[in-house]
Amino acid sequence: MRTRPILSLTLLLFISLFLLAYPVYVIRPFRYQGPRELAAALLIIQYRPILEILCAAAALFILILAWRSVKPLRKVGLAILTVFVVAFAALSRINIYEKMFHPLDLPTFSAASQTKLDPAEQVIAVQVNGIARAYPIRDISYHHIVNDTFAGRAIVATY
Repeated sequence: MRTRPILSLTLLLFISLFLLAYPVYVIRPFRYQGPRELAAALLIIQYRPILEILCAAAALFILILAWRSVKPLRKVGLAILTVFVVAFAALSRINIYEKMFHPLDLPTFSAASQTKLDPAEQVIAVQVNGIARAYPIRDISYHHIVNDTFAGRAIVATY
């Protein structure tokens, strides 16, 4: 009976951590996402806010119910587990992809003869008045958008 609150909070902690970490693991840059795991990650993202709130509420409820009946050292453990569950719930509200994938505002360029691009490298090419620039897909796959000024014009390269 004494270990039941700790086991329950530990289970809630692992559920909270999974809900937070799995989508980040699957949808990280420069990694192939299989269709099933991507579908699972997107489903988790869709329902994660309510599930994390339920985990946090359950953790707080367990902490309150168990508080009077456990020894002081166990109270510390229960409180720490609850804090982590609530913290994971709060962190799940942050759109990490918005933080990760921000526009590239000041791209730098080299002459084509000086680049170290693989011949099979895919690029987005822009040509204006006989002047050309290439934006490697590998580089903009992280940013998704490149804001640039080219031939006196503001342009956006994206895919």
